[in-house]
Amino acid sequence: MKKISVLIVDDSAVVRQVMAEVLGRSPEIEVIGAASDPIFAMEKMKKQWPDVIVLDVEMPRMDGITFLRKIMAERPTPVVICSTLTEKGAETTMHALAAGAVGVAAKPKIGLKQHLQDASDDLTHMVKVAARANVKRLQSASPAPRKLSADAILPQSAHSMARTTDTVIAIGTSTGGTQALETVLTALPRVCPGIVAVQHMPEKFTEAFARRLDSVCQVEVKEAKSGDRVLPGRVLIAPGGRHMLLKRSGAQYHVDIVDGPPVSRHRPSVDVLFRSAAQCAGKNALGIIMTGMGDDGASGLLEMRMAGASTLAQDEATCVVYGMPKEAVKRGAVGRIVPLGAIASEIIRFGAQ
Repeated sequence: MKKISVLIVDDSAVVRQVMAEVLGRSPEIEVIGAASDPIFAMEKMKKQWPDVIVLDVEMPRMDGITFLRKIMAERPTPVVICSTLTEKGAETTMHALAAGAVGVAAKPKIGLKQHLQDASDDLTHMVKVAARANVKRLQSASPAPRKLSADAILPQSAHSMARTTDTVIAIGTSTGGTQALETVLTALPRVCPGIVAVQHMPEKFTEAFARRLDSVCQVEVKEAKSGDRVLPGRVLIAPGGRHMLLKRSGAQYHVDIVDGPPVSRHRPSVDVLFRSAAQCAGKNALGIIMTGMGDDGASGLLEMRMAGASTLAQDEATCVVYGMPKEAVKRGAVGRIVPLGAIASEIIRFGAQ
């Protein structure tokens, strides 16, 4: 089987060396080169074009965002952004995702070498996911960790509350989801059902993601905090590194943000959000699973459907990676399959019922 060829572009010699070592351990990946800036990278790419580029955003001579846009315009290629865990780094990463990057690998200002070594499984997995992404729709050697279910955060329950006039939309997405969510949310009017959403994204980046969406949407978008009300015209984004649960008090919905182990290998996990929606909203909820790798959300969406919720999946033709929706369809969790451009209309229609 052909190996995934990877080019690393970062102005730090330590990052280039450690990333090459980490990725090189996987029998499925071949690091074909490393460059200290995009100018050198372009020279290398003339000789051999990589399957995936791991790209820093802050570099001399040409910044990573300019380089990314150039790649996407000339020859769309999966790009994983390597960004610092700072407010500036998070804001820049949002621009990179909007420009077509398919994933984010976080790196701290201190303890960089050890962090990259510790996060080797995540980085390797991200490169493998990126290699399978359909970037045109955007315009590990180590054993995998034990995969936990939503039971690790929230026990199963056969009961859900009776229907009320309040409705809630629960959305789960991953690779390609930043652009997909923007497409959906910017198409919504100011008055629409309250939305809770999980987008797989590292800690520190979700706040910047929410701020970006809030700046371009009619609806209010914010990173969720425990106790936040789910209100019409409001979208709550689960914070990176923590799980988000939907709760209900009387006729009102709010969210709870909790710690816990990764579920379906993710934190936040779509399965956790969907299970909580099944238990406390039932028929009052619409569950939507969108583009992403793996199966996070498939089990939770099935629980929502069994509790009487309406369920949708994004269709294969408009997904960057048709993994999560495909698995949900396979398990019988999906009531309807719709293209990305129709999801906003489905949300509005559900709220009008």
